[in-house]
Amino acid sequence: MADKIDPAVEKATQEFQAKFQKVREEIGKAIVGHNDIIDGVLTALFVGGHVLLEGVPGLGKTYLIRSLASAVDLDFSRIQFTPDLMPADIIGTNIITEDPSTGHRAFEFQRGPLFAQIILADEINRATPKTQSAMLEAMQEHSVTVGRDHFKLKEPFFVMATQNPIEQEGTYPLPEAQLDRFMYKLVVKYSTKDELKTILDRTTTGYKPQINAIMNGPEIQGCQQLVRRIVMAPHVQDYAIRLSMATHPGGPYAVDVTNQYVRWGASPRAAQSITLGAKLSAMLDGRYNTSFSDVQKVYLPAMRHRVLLNFEGEAEGIDVDDVLRKIIEATPTMAEAAA
Repeated sequence: MADKIDPAVEKATQEFQAKFQKVREEIGKAIVGHNDIIDGVLTALFVGGHVLLEGVPGLGKTYLIRSLASAVDLDFSRIQFTPDLMPADIIGTNIITEDPSTGHRAFEFQRGPLFAQIILADEINRATPKTQSAMLEAMQEHSVTVGRDHFKLKEPFFVMATQNPIEQEGTYPLPEAQLDRFMYKLVVKYSTKDELKTILDRTTTGYKPQINAIMNGPEIQGCQQLVRRIVMAPHVQDYAIRLSMATHPGGPYAVDVTNQYVRWGASPRAAQSITLGAKLSAMLDGRYNTSFSDVQKVYLPAMRHRVLLNFEGEAEGIDVDDVLRKIIEATPTMAEAAA
């Protein structure tokens, strides 16, 4: 099959592998450990998705996105979400301007921080649903509407939102419709002892990382198109579809754990996220077609925020990730085995 690979795709894939590694290394100058989180964030960026980061304060979530913004030559904007934040605060608003020479007054649109290319939505669950909903059009359509005016956002457009899973007082849980707009939900865990030592050595000795920009906007857009040219064979695609549908309780591919603990399963966007994530995983491994292992690798981050547990699952304190792992174990890779 190697002789059928488009030479242009092969060359572009090899160049992408090298630049992906360089971007990862630049971020690594600032971020210690969390390699799976870094890879997940970069995957979403290079396929055109968005990421939700969940973790307790102080684990470097904000620092990670700042480091990413330095490693790629894109406009960066940070929005601190608070209960009093209004939609106009992030989108922008019309203001009255006056021409000094004529005295003529007119409305002029003042763009808000959403008109950047990399958006850090810090503690997004602290904003009211009205403000959260203002993010929906931007995340899905890459555009915003103000009155009768429609504004396209500059490409590539990437949103990384953070939320604290512990302190829920004064927060507004993200609605399912907005959660579904995120390609991945990544859970940031505590650092190991060795990682913490490195963090202390860097942050308490005057160390200041110099992060260089490796890629620009057009290059990232080219990668987003390139990943779509990676092949997903019919039997691998069928596996991804069945894994997605296995989260639907009472459905034809539901497994025992689904019917017992799941209330709502994943939408078609989940299968899209699995497919694109698997294709990029194959690219990074130097392959031009996806495998079952690629699908399994991206399954949890693509699904964990799209599967809702029922009362029994919540009462027993079931972890969504454990449910998803059992779904993988119970779902055969080949459709013939399921018959």
